[in-house]
Amino acid sequence: MTERRAGVEKLGIMGGTFDPIHNGHLFVAEEARGAAGLDRVLFVPSGTPPHKRYAGMADAEARYDMVRLAVQGNPYFDVSRIETDRRGRSYTLDTLQEMSALYSNSRIYFITGDDAVLDMLNWHEPYAIARMATLLTVGRPGYARDKISELPQEIRGSVRTIDSPQLDLSSTDIRRRVRAGRSIRYMVPEDVRRYIDDNGLYTDSDGELH
Repeated sequence: MTERRAGVEKLGIMGGTFDPIHNGHLFVAEEARGAAGLDRVLFVPSGTPPHKRYAGMADAEARYDMVRLAVQGNPYFDVSRIETDRRGRSYTLDTLQEMSALYSNSRIYFITGDDAVLDMLNWHEPYAIARMATLLTVGRPGYARDKISELPQEIRGSVRTIDSPQLDLSSTDIRRRVRAGRSIRYMVPEDVRRYIDDNGLYTDSDGELH
């Protein structure tokens, strides 16, 4: 896919494993877009994620395809192959650097959740990430937002919190439901549900989920 380089002033980046992408991801992206006045949100499915590795993980192309199907109905959403095509492990900093080069006239916003921000000191080069992008963080069930104030100033100064209803959906639960033969209708976009069914994803009972 050819990345668009013009016409974007405020660009949201939403990365993740997206295994699979679900309606909670889409809702968070839309809430962030509205709250920050973003012109566009690029979803960036990871290629080889450095932290999330488990048996039964869908391959990068399948996860990219599911994101493409999920975002196709929203004119403000798009999907990038930057991490899908990258060799080796994918780090957020690498992606932000590439995006900054591609969209040199844009201000970059990185969309994430409270859980990820609170764990940010364990990321690869967290201070560099905070310098490169505004961190838009949406609440997640079970995480205390007030703990963000305990992060170093260099990081929390880049954080912008977004108040939003919290949808308690997780990719882990969706994979478990598929393995158990339970419905995931209304948890994921219908095109994604069909893709999972047509391709027999997440049906291997031997893989342990994390």
